[in-house]
Amino acid sequence: MEAVARSRHIRISPRKLKLVCELVVGKHVEHALSILEFTPKKGAKFVSKTLLSAIANARDQQNVDEDKLFVKRATADTGPTWKRSIMRAHMHATPIHKRTSHLTIIVDEKES
Repeated sequence: MEAVARSRHIRISPRKLKLVCELVVGKHVEHALSILEFTPKKGAKFVSKTLLSAIANARDQQNVDEDKLFVKRATADTGPTWKRSIMRAHMHATPIHKRTSHLTIIVDEKES
């Protein structure tokens, strides 16, 4: 029984978030949380928070044993982009794109 947790409109680029997601896919949830705790990237905080939510969803909705859970899939998709501009020389505006992400984490029970 798989459980899903989603975080939307995270204020970090999906490209940066995907690097952190690749660290935890296929790992046992306790091992994944310890990896994220010592990862010095901004995205580790968001992935850790969403992973804890997925574990709680599995525990509450499917009555799954937490010791058997592993990270089945973690994806970072593109969210809406905030468009801003900054003034440059001779009153020309240069666009700034502030990217956001949608994070999805799926945990599943390991078959033994």
